[in-house]
Amino acid sequence: MLKKTKNKIILIFFIIGILAIAAIGIAYIQMLHNAGTIIEADGLDNNGQIAEIINSLTNKTIMILITATLTFIAVVGMISFIISKFIVQPVDSTVNKMTNELEDKLSEVSKQRNQMETILLHMTDGIIAFNMQGQIILINPEARRLLKISPEDNSFDDIFKKSGVDINMEKIIYLENWTSTEERVKVEDTYIHIFFAPFKNENNTPAGVIAVIQDITEHVKLDNMRKEFVADVSHELKTPITSIMGYSETLLESEYDKEIQDKFLNVIATEARRMDKLVKDLLTLSKYDNAKDRTKKESFDLGELVKRAQDKLAIEAIKKNQNVSCFVTADVPPVYADKYDIERVVLNILSNSIKYTKEEGEIKIYVGFVHNDAYIKIIDNGIGIPEEDLSRIFERFYRVDKARTREMGGSGLGLSIAKEILDKNGGNIDIKSVVGEGTEVVIRIPTKQ
Repeated sequence: MLKKTKNKIILIFFIIGILAIAAIGIAYIQMLHNAGTIIEADGLDNNGQIAEIINSLTNKTIMILITATLTFIAVVGMISFIISKFIVQPVDSTVNKMTNELEDKLSEVSKQRNQMETILLHMTDGIIAFNMQGQIILINPEARRLLKISPEDNSFDDIFKKSGVDINMEKIIYLENWTSTEERVKVEDTYIHIFFAPFKNENNTPAGVIAVIQDITEHVKLDNMRKEFVADVSHELKTPITSIMGYSETLLESEYDKEIQDKFLNVIATEARRMDKLVKDLLTLSKYDNAKDRTKKESFDLGELVKRAQDKLAIEAIKKNQNVSCFVTADVPPVYADKYDIERVVLNILSNSIKYTKEEGEIKIYVGFVHNDAYIKIIDNGIGIPEEDLSRIFERFYRVDKARTREMGGSGLGLSIAKEILDKNGGNIDIKSVVGEGTEVVIRIPTKQ
């Protein structure tokens, strides 16, 4: 660019110089001819000497013009060389270097901008930046989704007053001594945590506010579940402890005959066993939650395991005069899982079927194979589970009929443990039920490593 400009200037200077030399020479020659013409007209040059002098001067002038032109060309060339060598090239080099650096800086800025836009676009948290006037200068899609921001919401007050956040932007900037402010709101069914923080410009003066929006719905649910869990455990332990303390204190305060003593001691023993089962179930869940109990997977015959579980619970079924039948297809390959854990799941599900099926009821067990999974299907004609409870039956301590379950000695943890076990072994469980008609439980277990 600079080199082209230099060439143009030199060319213009050269043309002007040549034209000036030519104009001066032509004017001088014209003047000599005019003088000769006047002398001839006046008859002052009879011998033609003056004409010869004029012609001689003209020739000398032409030679001088040629010499001047060549000298001018040489001088222009020299000047052009000096300018190019000592001015244009250094300046051009500096300009090129500055241009390259500027292009690199612009490329880096563009790259950082694209990275920032990509990060903001894919962030799971919402980000909004406001200037000092409270207008939006940056916002990502997640912020719009979480706060249900419409296109006409363009300011701090538009967004947060609609969301029920009673906060003032000036307070965040000037009255909080540059500390953050946090708010928690509920937008429809979503719990939102909003973190406000002011930011400064290069002059270290307030420039605006950034809001970080987080979806904490799962955290709130987990916190509520934790509170419910503590309350349920406390309640489950309180009832047997109260019974044990009451009956034991009664025995200590007075003397009773052996029949009453045995009755009281049986109640104490029953409640103690109930507490023992609850504590063991809690410890089992704790092991699975903390991954302390590693699964010891092996290949084994699922049909034999199911029949063994059926034999263990045969007495319970006989007491209620129930008909329990098991059908195993011949082509079920060995499953690959923790044998002890799977047996525990089968015993739990089959025990529930026996427990919640009336006397003379019927329970059918099927063991088969589909794709890469073996399955156990347990069908009973028991009391069934209401449809609205099916989505929650795997929650800890959740009971369909709390009074009835507690009366039968259930802790409300059996199905939770079963699901944890099957998850760790790569299997799954599905339950379908109709109140008054019965329940169908399908357990799937992988057959390959």
